[in-house]
Amino acid sequence: MVKKADGRTEPFVIEKIVVSAIKTGATPEYARTVAHEIEKTAKDGITTKEIKIKVLSQLKAKNPDWEKHWRIYDEAVKKRPA
Repeated sequence: MVKKADGRTEPFVIEKIVVSAIKTGATPEYARTVAHEIEKTAKDGITTKEIKIKVLSQLKAKNPDWEKHWRIYDEAVKKRPA
């Protein structure tokens, strides 16, 4: 289960990571790789913030622009601070 910022929990859905990574410009193959890596290390109760940090780290390591695109989307569309 994943703990959301508002305290609710929901099942871990790997496709959410895949879709988000693809939106940054990552290839579908790399997006799946990232998602599977997170899934392997995710413990029950992992927070969305922890997932975000792990995903951004992997995106930045492969292509810094992908991390930048994620942060821009978070600020502009989701109105979240980067």
